[in-house]
Amino acid sequence: MAGIEPALPAPAHTADPLTPKAAADASPEPSPDSSSDSDDPSDSSDSRQGSCPDGSRDLSPVDRIAAVQDRLAGWISDLSTLHDLTEQLAGTRTLDEALHELLRAGASLVGARRGLVVLAPSDGLGPETTIGLGLGHADIGHIETVPRRALSYARILDGLPEPGACDDPPKGSARDAEARTEISEPDIPGEKDLDPRLREVAARLGYAASYAVPLIADPIGRTGAAVWLYDEPAAPTERQRHLIGLYRAHAAAHLARLLELHRAHQDTVTLREELLPSRLPRVPGVRLAVRHSTGPRGGGDWYDALPLPDGALGLAVGSVTGSGPSVVAAMGRLRASLRAYAVMEGEDPVAVLSDLELLLRLTEPARSATALFAFTEPPPGAPGGPPAPPMPAGLDDPFPRKLLLAGAGHCPPLLVGDLRTEFVETTLSAPLGMLACWEAPSVEIELAPGETLLFYSDGLLHRTGEAMDRAFTRLHAAAASVPKASRHDPEAIVDHIVRTLLPQGGLDDPASEEDVVLLAARFEE
Repeated sequence: MAGIEPALPAPAHTADPLTPKAAADASPEPSPDSSSDSDDPSDSSDSRQGSCPDGSRDLSPVDRIAAVQDRLAGWISDLSTLHDLTEQLAGTRTLDEALHELLRAGASLVGARRGLVVLAPSDGLGPETTIGLGLGHADIGHIETVPRRALSYARILDGLPEPGACDDPPKGSARDAEARTEISEPDIPGEKDLDPRLREVAARLGYAASYAVPLIADPIGRTGAAVWLYDEPAAPTERQRHLIGLYRAHAAAHLARLLELHRAHQDTVTLREELLPSRLPRVPGVRLAVRHSTGPRGGGDWYDALPLPDGALGLAVGSVTGSGPSVVAAMGRLRASLRAYAVMEGEDPVAVLSDLELLLRLTEPARSATALFAFTEPPPGAPGGPPAPPMPAGLDDPFPRKLLLAGAGHCPPLLVGDLRTEFVETTLSAPLGMLACWEAPSVEIELAPGETLLFYSDGLLHRTGEAMDRAFTRLHAAAASVPKASRHDPEAIVDHIVRTLLPQGGLDDPASEEDVVLLAARFEE
């Protein structure tokens, strides 16, 4: 297997068939009249017969072949074990999974039952965490009450010298490198030089020995340390140390790769969160709720709720094709541009999307995007809204809310109310950036008081795992099944839809790479 040293030490269970003492006992006793300086050539030849490089003598060819086969069997067994463990480690996709697998595999290699691993990258960029094997949070808390200089894994992380050294070694010196290597404490209760608080915590938790190793890999360097705990005084054998050394070299490199991926994902998530609204605005007559989730590689789905002049409201949702930091940045530019166009000419959604398409085609011709923008004025008689017409005699119901919307290749919104649950029939149109010139007519709809309009991204449909036609059907059924008691609350509506459509992992399903946006706007009575 690549990376495994081909020449391993002899397994402990395959020691040489004859030790030097046994070989000496097996050799024939010299006769009293024999002489070491005999001139007989035959005597010299006989004395060399049966000699072996490993010191055994007088072994038959069959016994020698059996010994070699036994040793090769031990090597193959060790290689098979390392192959299986590294293969399981390579199958982990998150830092948490890899750290748990490292602890489990390391415990089997060194013969321990419990342990913990501390992730503390030396570059200071994080993340920092501690994960236990057979240890609860309270147990780890007890261990962390011990001074750092007394903890073997903390000494590795801090580069401190071995206990009993007169002073701290200079950074980069040979003593400094030595202080960062594995540390074995084979008898914690009986070792008098150890901190008494360490012995007290070890007795409370029921372990009597520990073995700690560093986790070092390029390009970060030291990423952390792992320590395994023994219930009785013990220490790993030379062969166990050799095997754990081979394994942790692979584990440290794998952790370093996952650490870089984790940091990149966190940076993308942070950037995306900063580019999306930090909170939804409060608009008279409208209640808003949103649920969104970013895929592991960062995607371009976005939403917006923008208070406009004269008490109007703009609602938008869209998606930039692709994934990664560049797509997130493009999503931020697109959303910011749409906000500017909405303030200038929001009452005409077609003009807003036309301007957005022209900007996208001129500045980022290699990208395409979908978008949907809706504009609604305040209800008649509301502050900033048109004057309320006289109510016909015998009618006391409030006037419906009018909403203008235009879409560019985006999923149609879904209208949910007590009397209807239906998709809004928007005009079919290509995504932005797909045609030489985009333009499509807008659609006007009337919303009865108490009805809710749902905007969503296609990631919500993709996460169902169904074909698109069946996914639309499931979304419609989920919206129609919202209990009447919950329909007055947009938060309850979006939660019900997410639970119904995605019963397994919800929005936090790590197996899905799709972004999800679900924005609900309920127009009050």
